[in-house]
Amino acid sequence: MKVLVLGGGVIGVASAWYLAKAGHQVEVVDRQSGPALETSFANAGEVSPGYSSPWAGPGVPIKAIKWMLMQHSPLVIWPLLDPAMWRWGAMMLANCTEKAYALNKSRMVPIAEYSRDCLKALRAETGISYDDRAQGTLQLFRTQQQLDGIGGDVEVLKQYGVPFEVLDREGFCAVEPALKLTQHKFVGALRLPGDETGDCFKFTQRLAEMAADLGVKFRWNTRIEALQVEGTGKDGAITGVHTEAGLLTADKVVLALGSHSPQLLAPVGIRIPVYPVKGYSITVPITDAQYAPESTIMDETHKVAVTRLGDRIRVGGTAELAGYSLNLREPRRGTLNHVVTDLFPKGGDVSKATFWCGLRPMTPDGTPIVGPTPVQNLLLATGHGTLGWTMACGTGRVIADLVSGRQPDIDVSGLAMSRYR
Repeated sequence: MKVLVLGGGVIGVASAWYLAKAGHQVEVVDRQSGPALETSFANAGEVSPGYSSPWAGPGVPIKAIKWMLMQHSPLVIWPLLDPAMWRWGAMMLANCTEKAYALNKSRMVPIAEYSRDCLKALRAETGISYDDRAQGTLQLFRTQQQLDGIGGDVEVLKQYGVPFEVLDREGFCAVEPALKLTQHKFVGALRLPGDETGDCFKFTQRLAEMAADLGVKFRWNTRIEALQVEGTGKDGAITGVHTEAGLLTADKVVLALGSHSPQLLAPVGIRIPVYPVKGYSITVPITDAQYAPESTIMDETHKVAVTRLGDRIRVGGTAELAGYSLNLREPRRGTLNHVVTDLFPKGGDVSKATFWCGLRPMTPDGTPIVGPTPVQNLLLATGHGTLGWTMACGTGRVIADLVSGRQPDIDVSGLAMSRYR
C-alpha cells in the first residue's frame, strides 16, 4: 500500500519508519529542508510517561492567574482577535474538572507508556543513539505546600503502576549530586525512575536515515497546499494532496503537521481543536560535568525542565499563547537562564547558550488526536502538545497498525477525533 505522510517532525518520521517496517511504500512530504527542524528541533528532551497529564485540571484556572503574576511566569497569554484561541481556551476550561481530568489522563498514560516501550524496542533492534539516558526524572518542590499537594498525582501513578519515589534532600542529592550546592532551596522531590531523556532532533534525523534505507522517500522543501477530497460526508475520500511539486496520490494519507494541521483540514470540512502553545528552550554548553544534571530535573515552581544531553544542558519550558508567532522574546530567555543558574550555578555557561522556540500542538483535553477521520483513507497523528517526543514511537506504531488493518496493542478508541463530536 502506498502511504503519504505529511510532516517531517518526530511524529511523521516515526510513523514513516513503522509503516515501512510493516511493508508499505511510504513517502514523507515537508516544507523544511530536513527532518525535525520545527517543533521537534530543540524541545526539553524528556521521554516522560510519568508526567503524561493534561494541563486542564481542577484548580488550574486559579493557578494560571497566579502564574501570570510571577516575575518568571510559566504562562504568558497575548490576547489576540483569534476566534480559534478563544474557542480552544473555553474548551480547556470545560476540561478543568476532576471527572474530565481522570478521563483524559486515562487516555494519555497508555499511549505514553506504550511509546516508551516501543522506543526501547527500537533502540534494542537498531542501536540508534541520540544522547539518550535512562535515569529517570526528578520533580523538585520549593515549598512544603507543593510537596504536600502531590497526593493526587501519587495515587494516579499507583493506579497505572508507574514506579515512583518521594525523596528528601538527601535522597534527591544521591540521584543528582550537583544539587548539593542548592539543596537548601528545595524541600523534597518526586522521582520517576522509568523516564528517559534524549535529543529529539538527533533521534529524528537518524531514524529518517534508517527509514530511507528501508525505502522511505523524503520529499523536502515541498510546501503542502491542500487536500483533494472527492465526495461528501461519509462518502468523502481523499484522492490526493496538492503540493508545489504537483498532485501527489496514495492509498492512505497520514497528516502529522502539528499545530498547522487544522489549517489544512478546515477546507475539507474537518475541524479539530488543536492550537499552538509556544515553548522556549536554551541549550547551554557544560563547563564542569560534576556540577551539571545527570538526567532531567523539573522545577515545579517555574514549570521548567533542565536536561542533560551529552555535553549540553537543555533548559525548556514556559507556555505562551501568541498564535503562530515565532518571535523570540527575551523575558522568556531570562526565565530559563534564571532556573538553570539557580539549580546548577556551576554547570554551564549561559552566556554561550542558543535560544529557540517552537509551537506545541495542544488539544484542550491534553490527549493527542491519533486515528481515522470522517474522510476515508485520511488519518491524523497530531495534537501531542508537550508530549510529542514522549509519544512519538507509540503513535507511529499505532498508525502503522491502523493503516495495515491490524488491531493496535493498546486501546486507542479515546484518541480519535470522534471524541469531540
